[in-house]
Amino acid sequence: MSIENKPELIFPFMNHQNLKKKNPGKNLSRRSFLGTTATAAAAFTIIPRYVMGGPGYTAPSDLINVAGIGVGSQGGGDIQQICTPDVPIARPQRNSNGTPMTQEQIAARQARMAEMKQQNPAQGGAPGQGAQGAPGQGRQPDPNSPVQMGAATGGKAINLANIYAICDVDPEYSGHIIKGYPKAKVYTDWREMLDKEKSIDAVVIGTPDHNHAPIAAAFMRAGKHIYVEKPMAKTIVECRKLAEIAKETNVVTQMGNQGHATEGTRKTVEWIQAGVIGPVKEVWLSTNRPMGFWPQGDMKRPAGVTPPQSLNYDVWIGPAPNKPYNPDTLHFYWRGLWDYGTGAMGDMGAHIFDAPIWALNLGMPTKIQATSSPYSTDYMPLCELVTYEFPARGEMPAVKVMWCDGGLRPPRPDVLESGRAMRDATYYGEKGIIAHGSHGAMPELIPANKDFKGPDAWLPRTGNIFEDWIGAIKNGKKSSNDFSISSKLTEIMLLTNIAVKNQRSNVTLEYDAANMKITNFPDANNLFHYEYRNGWSL
Repeated sequence: MSIENKPELIFPFMNHQNLKKKNPGKNLSRRSFLGTTATAAAAFTIIPRYVMGGPGYTAPSDLINVAGIGVGSQGGGDIQQICTPDVPIARPQRNSNGTPMTQEQIAARQARMAEMKQQNPAQGGAPGQGAQGAPGQGRQPDPNSPVQMGAATGGKAINLANIYAICDVDPEYSGHIIKGYPKAKVYTDWREMLDKEKSIDAVVIGTPDHNHAPIAAAFMRAGKHIYVEKPMAKTIVECRKLAEIAKETNVVTQMGNQGHATEGTRKTVEWIQAGVIGPVKEVWLSTNRPMGFWPQGDMKRPAGVTPPQSLNYDVWIGPAPNKPYNPDTLHFYWRGLWDYGTGAMGDMGAHIFDAPIWALNLGMPTKIQATSSPYSTDYMPLCELVTYEFPARGEMPAVKVMWCDGGLRPPRPDVLESGRAMRDATYYGEKGIIAHGSHGAMPELIPANKDFKGPDAWLPRTGNIFEDWIGAIKNGKKSSNDFSISSKLTEIMLLTNIAVKNQRSNVTLEYDAANMKITNFPDANNLFHYEYRNGWSL
């Protein structure tokens, strides 16, 4: 499959200068904007909806209808951030492959978590460093940190929208979520739901990576607003096509990169763009994924077995190659297989790479190279080291970004205090070093500086990523992380796997982003997309 190259799909990130620009006016429609700011001039007069816009009009104060697609795990947590369940949800104790945990396994997991907590204690914090400072001090919870699955409400009811429908290929696996929303209509095939449920205004897509793009494309073409979990797509062609469709249909889009809305990410952007550490020429990023989370490495796909009757396996496979079912290739474990997932970078890259791209106003890299542990035709490698080279941007110098995963950690800077752990992102500037955790959490200086106050905040603060998305739908605005932004982040992430798969060719890949092409090794361009299974399209 091929699409027309569209360089305009690569959008610059928001920075201090272009915040001053005004957004052009846009026409309003129910599907693109479920409200209008024009009525604000009515001196807060309450006007009946039939007077304002007829029977099809939805006022900003009305709840929109949201459908969740793929809710057994992260997607179920997502819809709980939009609307508190009518019935309290108890998350089942399950293994990562979806099988129920035994009492022995539950006890072993609890012991393992306690051991990990002892091995990785929270780093201390001192005033004036954002949230962390002198080693050994306790860290207070960050009120802006992203809320993960299982911690949906924190005791406060959420009612951003109405959960109108739920679609999951395995209603038994996702049954705990379905029970939480007894009024929602239930489907196992998203295509049937799209065909029948015309009252849906927006969808939350929490399926495995390989199904993101076909679902998002179909619902956008139907005029539905989209929230899709990271990464927004599995291939670069899909990324660009989704950004193109979003622009054509004018729907509100959001990728599930919770850290983009946090205080820590905005502080990082402000500190770096204010010159706190001077020009940045090197960044190190890291994650322990997939180590201890899901299998990857030089291994074979497990033998096929009969799928459970509750599973619509054909829809789960979607556009991917038709291969036999095994529980160890579904649920959490699909992340490590080339057919379905995007590996450690796809799982954590959006949370860690986002802040550097924003803070440094990075475009596309011009060079990428990778080295990794062994891998197979079925599974990605257990650990990787990838280098990206970004050209200069205006007064900002060229930047080299290094990514490592699988438990590998970057080299420690000489000025990092003894006993103080490395963070997930470290920026090396001419005048100092900044580090922060995943999701942009708690930026800090290296070495600690208790007198540091930081520049005044200048970026706008939004609510969490769900409040931002629903608010954008109701008020006729773009979300903070819409596809014009998240497509670029995702494209950079997906270049990682292309570099990994071509490392044995012993060449540093040179990337022409404007033409979506590796210029010095044509074979690498075959990995920008794959042939969909018969009956599936983008």
